[in-house]
Amino acid sequence: MISWRKYAALLLCLACAACSGVGERRAVAPRLSEGAGWTWEILSGGQFQLAAAVAPAQASPRLAVYLEGDGLAYVRASRPSQDPTPSDPVALRLALAHPRTAAPVNVAWLGRPCQYVASPRCTSAYWTGRRYSPEILDAVDAAVDRLKNRAHARELVLVGYSGGGAIAALLAARRNDVKGIVTVVADLDLTYWTKRDGLSPLPGSLDPAAAAAALGSMPQVHFTGGRDDVVGTDVVRSYLRRLPPGAPAQVIEIPGFTHSCCWARDWPELAKAVAWMPGN
Repeated sequence: MISWRKYAALLLCLACAACSGVGERRAVAPRLSEGAGWTWEILSGGQFQLAAAVAPAQASPRLAVYLEGDGLAYVRASRPSQDPTPSDPVALRLALAHPRTAAPVNVAWLGRPCQYVASPRCTSAYWTGRRYSPEILDAVDAAVDRLKNRAHARELVLVGYSGGGAIAALLAARRNDVKGIVTVVADLDLTYWTKRDGLSPLPGSLDPAAAAAALGSMPQVHFTGGRDDVVGTDVVRSYLRRLPPGAPAQVIEIPGFTHSCCWARDWPELAKAVAWMPGN
């Protein structure tokens, strides 16, 4: 019998699928980026190409990289989509809403492999079971390097929305230049999440909870929604229990917020709660 959380997630996927076709979905992020005066481009990331949007350069050693969510993984419970490009790129909207402060900071956004670009390498495994696989992580890692080098940055803050939060945690565990991670409604404990909702495991994916021991000294803030029926605060708390004692990590639950609403709208104020966020 399907759980109510799984049913809510399914309805969300179906709603996204109904919103627009592939071409229309692929047009949203470039339009938002260019409308804000950002540069839209496609970066090479190992075996994949990744869409990127970059704010006008600032003279700053810091770079905040926003990582997009999983996008449209399924059109039905057992039917993967043909293209994972999201109908609404929430992480991009967060990046565009990055708070303006007196201290300059470089800001960039990365889509996930196979979003916004077509490639023979892109099979549905890479937005379903292998969405957090080592090769996906390698691709995002390489693209982050390109953004960092171009910005002449020395340190990073990774900000991930939904599945992008899982990628942020996994990347931070392998890099030595990440000074903090921020996640928004992120699935940070895959084992707990899939068991709780009776979902199939994600074969070939790395679990952020398994990397928690390597993040014991990493400043991190995890935003959750009080009405998020897709992931939920309990998933993040399950991850936090895997961190070493005294880890500088906190959960900020926003009452009334769902998995998608209303993070971008309120992000300029919410992000100011993160004292070490670049620019604060």
